Amino acid sequence: MNEDIKSKIRTIPNWPKKGVMFRDITTLLKDEKGFRDTCQRLYEHYKDRQIDIVAGIESRGFIFGTALAMLLKKGFVPIRKKGKLPAETVSQEYELEYGIDRIEIHKDAIKQGDRVLLVDDLLATGGTMKAACQLIEKCGGKVVGCAFVVELPDLHGREKLKGYDVFNLVEFEGD
Repeated sequence: MNEDIKSKIRTIPNWPKKGVMFRDITTLLKDEKGFRDTCQRLYEHYKDRQIDIVAGIESRGFIFGTALAMLLKKGFVPIRKKGKLPAETVSQEYELEYGIDRIEIHKDAIKQGDRVLLVDDLLATGGTMKAACQLIEKCGGKVVGCAFVVELPDLHGREKLKGYDVFNLVEFEGD
């Protein structure tokens, strides 16, 4: 059913480095029907869930997260890289292949008990989404779902998110 969405995602071999098959969603975004269908399918999956707010991870999570928030008639909260938000923030560190990075959210973005749907475009190793889940919980929210357009199952990101409700529309295995 989601093969039409998958077919609109371009694969770029050896980018950003040799051996990586980069899944480029810009071709999906520029396709009006593909983009609309992607957002609609995410909406159909979450429309009957109790969600108070949608949060998206910088930067492509903003694209799908804001569209989904509008369809769900909910507000949207951006989760940004360190130093990008102007008001008081709460932050969470996570490990990269070579080092540590940090994501942040405004301190007043999530209220105690808020049921939060997290959105990003792609699940690879799961490090960023795991940090986002921890950040929401640090703010007193409850993560009700982790939504992705694409999952790369060979990178085992879903294992890092064990205990969370993880949903994706398409998968790219191997190569």
